[in-house]
Formats: sequence, C-alpha cells, structure tokens
Amino acid sequence: MSLLDVRDLTVTIRTDRILSAVSLSVGEGEILGLVGESGSGKSMTALSIMRLLPRLAQASGEIRFDGEDLAGFSEAKMCDLRGRDIGMVFQEPMTALNPVRTIGDQVAETILLHTQSSKGDAADVARKTLERVGLPAEKFPLTRYPHELSGGQRQRVVIAMAIALRPKLLICDEPTTALDVTTQAQVLELLTGLVREDGLGLIMITHDLAVVAGMADRVAIMRQGEIVEEGETVPLFRQMQHPYSKALLSASTHVPQREQVRGGSGDALLAVKQVVRDYPLPRPSIFAKRRSFRAVDHVEFELHRGENLGLVGESGCGKSTLSRAVLALEAVQGGSIELDGEVLSTASGDALKRLRRRIQVVFQDPYGSFNPRHRVERLVSEPFFLFDTQPTVTERRKRVEEMLEKVGLTSRDADKFPHEFSGGQRQRIAIARALISEPAIVALDEAVSALDVSIRAQILDLLASLSDRLHVSYLFISHDLSVVRSITDRVLVMNAGKIVEQGPTEQVFGNPQHPYTRSLLAATPNLEQALRAREAASDGLAH
Repeated sequence: MSLLDVRDLTVTIRTDRILSAVSLSVGEGEILGLVGESGSGKSMTALSIMRLLPRLAQASGEIRFDGEDLAGFSEAKMCDLRGRDIGMVFQEPMTALNPVRTIGDQVAETILLHTQSSKGDAADVARKTLERVGLPAEKFPLTRYPHELSGGQRQRVVIAMAIALRPKLLICDEPTTALDVTTQAQVLELLTGLVREDGLGLIMITHDLAVVAGMADRVAIMRQGEIVEEGETVPLFRQMQHPYSKALLSASTHVPQREQVRGGSGDALLAVKQVVRDYPLPRPSIFAKRRSFRAVDHVEFELHRGENLGLVGESGCGKSTLSRAVLALEAVQGGSIELDGEVLSTASGDALKRLRRRIQVVFQDPYGSFNPRHRVERLVSEPFFLFDTQPTVTERRKRVEEMLEKVGLTSRDADKFPHEFSGGQRQRIAIARALISEPAIVALDEAVSALDVSIRAQILDLLASLSDRLHVSYLFISHDLSVVRSITDRVLVMNAGKIVEQGPTEQVFGNPQHPYTRSLLAATPNLEQALRAREAASDGLAH
C-alpha cells in the first residue's frame, strides 16, 4: 500500500478548472518528482494534499494518506496531521519564517503544537534537528534571527521545522530555485539523506529536470492541470512519449544560436581596475576599534565591445556588490571603474547622468522593479530622464512601441499594467526598458533564474538576438552555470571578493584550473550525467 494515494483529483475555482483528474502515489522511502511550468498545477496539487486550498476552491476525487481518506478529516484533525505526519517546505524561506522570532522558537513551535513536551524539551529537539540539517550550535545558536542567515541557511531552518517530528511525508515546493549551485547541492543531498535514513516519502516539486533526474525515483510531468506522463525516472527520460515532455527536455538543454562568438580582444568598453569595496562592521564594544568587511577585494577585469561576459559565484561572494559598483550605485574605497575611457566610479552631476545612460540593468524580479500603478509605456520610457533633450509625447510613444516589438511584445502592450503579464513577458518589458536608451552595456542580474525552462530558453534566444542586432555588451551575473555557459564569450569566477579564475567560457568550463571553479561545476546539476550515473548504479546492482 502506498503512503499517499491520490485518485482523480479535480479542483475548480468558480468556473475555472485548475486540476483535472490528477492521480499519483508516493511510497515510503520514495521520491516523486513533480515537474511542470508555472501554472501547470504543481503547487495546487500540493495544497490539495495539505487541504490548504483557497476559500473559493472546490475539490473532488480521493486523497488517501496512510490508508485514511483525508476528505473525511475535520479541520482540527488536519491541523494535527500537518507538521506531525505531513511536512511542507516552501520556495521562499524568508516569507515562510517569522522575522521577529528566533530560529529556535520557530522550530520548537512545531514540537510544542503537536506534543506535550515542555519548552526545554522542545528546545533540545529543535537544537538536535537544526544540527541534523547542518546548522551546528556553535555557529548557529537558537537565538539567531532569520535575517542573520543566508538564503541556504534559512532554507535549512524551514526544512528543520518540517522534519522536527519526523513526518511520514514531506512536500518540497521549489525549495532550491533561488539558491546557488553549491548550496542547492547541499540542500538536495540533505533531503535525499532524510528519505533514505527516515524512510519518509518525498514529493519534490520543481521545474528543473536535472534536479529531478539526480534524485527522484519516479517522475510525473504536469501540464495545464493534468499529468501528461509518469514513470520511473531513467526510462521516462530516455523514452519520453508526450510532446510536452519532449519540449521541456529540449528547453532544459537549449543553447541560443548566435551569429558569432566574440573573443576578449579589442578596445575595452568597461575597465574595472583594482576595485575595493569595504563595509563597516559594528563595534564589538564601545571602545573597540571599528572593523570592516571586504566584499570586493582588488578586482580587475575588462568587458569588450559586443562581448558577453559572465560573472559567477556563490551567494555572498561579492557579485552583487561588484555589479552595484559597476552601475555607480555604490562608491568604491579603492581602484577605479572606467566606461569607454571615462572614469565612472568618481563621476557626478551631468557627467554621471551621461555615463549612466550607457549602462543599464535587468533585475531578477521584474515585478519588484516596476511600479504596479504605472502602465508599460511609462515604465519602459523611464530611462529618457537621462537624456539632455526629452522626446516629445508622440516620439516617446513611437520609440516605446518599437522597442516592445523588438523584444517580442506588441505595441498594444504599452497601455497595459505589469500585473496583466506573465513572468516571462514582464522580463521582456524589463529588457525593453534597459535597451530603450541605446546603452553600450546591459547588466543582467540573475535575469532568468526564476523562470521556467521553456520561458528561460525564449529569453536567452531574445538576449542573443538583441546582442547580435544591437551590438550591445552583456555583463551576465548568475549562479546558474549552464545558462552562463550557453550565452557568454568569457567568464569570471568570483569567490570571497576576488576573481579566482577567468578566461574563454568553454576553456574555463571544459578545463577549470582553480579548485573553487571545479567545486562549482561539480555541484551543478547535469541531466545527462545524472541519468548515466543512475544507469551505472543500476547495472552494478544487477551484476
């Protein structure tokens, strides 16, 4: 008998059908990968299992957990089940954690709610659970707050909350999407270890096929609220039948077509010379000398005209700090940054305004960088304030419409609001805004990390096409090494504030010299390598 057995689950909200006859099962000690794009119904399936559907949602079908039909459970009985027998890990740990409560209190809360333990006993269990997920007491006392931890550490706290009472089933909804590759590898190894050690069932919801190939026993692929294909991991990936499954697989390994791959020769458009960026730290005592943290340590590199340059590294390595300095959003304590021969790092007034017109940025979350009350026309035309002579209303409208069409949207989209678009369409609007001032350089800060594989492939194709047509240079900042490899000419590898390795992209990826670069590449999920490893392990067991 399966631990979880879902049969013909259908969910409607008013007249819209969200899920249609979804059937799946998970056994003890088994990992089920639930794969699909945004809007495919993955998260709604998880919420249905947890009985946490929106107020207007209506569900039918059967959900049996440990032999019992959850449809007959009262809300009080479901509250007792959640956290004790079924745990859930959400995508964004900072929103799943209470910012004003310590991590110890939040892990202990689960124990206090579901058992008769005293506060002291609950704190002891919380401490052991946090140590189990890689947060030892000497470095991470129970008195820490969420904002004092990195993204990967916060995700470990959320996992600790979910497994504190050793549940029978764990549901993880995109738990590694925003994490760098080494942290992601650690979290995935942790989750797999919990399954093997405790025998719990795990539903891994993700759009990353390489992650699923490396850890799942079985895979179910969802599209528009239906499961279109399901089976054991290796046979399913090797012999995909459904056109949608094949399209997902193709998009996950997609490499944009470029007219030419440019080298690192010629005039330097951007020259970063021995840049240093320090942040002051709080004094340990009132009379102690103030210390500082060096986020960028004598970094030096060049970006050439028409070149795509990648900047990779883990969270906290200094990538974002360096990018803010390059964009003249933060001052530097040493060195200089030159744009086309002019010093950008010390420019001010009209000179800074003129230089900023030549370097624009596309952020990871376009919705967060847009004013939701403004229409697309106003959002895309924002860089015009950098111009000495402002375009007329008619000219501004014409240029906005032309740019929207260049990025694959329509002129009619200029009159819409950001909430009327999908994530991929909003990213196209962000690209249009970055390019409308005709910059020489566009910095792309994790611009595709939160997108589905098919949307990501479309955006990468768009960026490659625009680079060729407009001769713009990209500074591509990302923790996704597969994306960087597919679109950049050269790559910089950053660790602890320093550039530890740089060179032509294929050379660095194909023959890494620095141990840190090798560790990054080893931690990056690779679909084909994962499948071969599982096939080899299966052959070994057979013999």
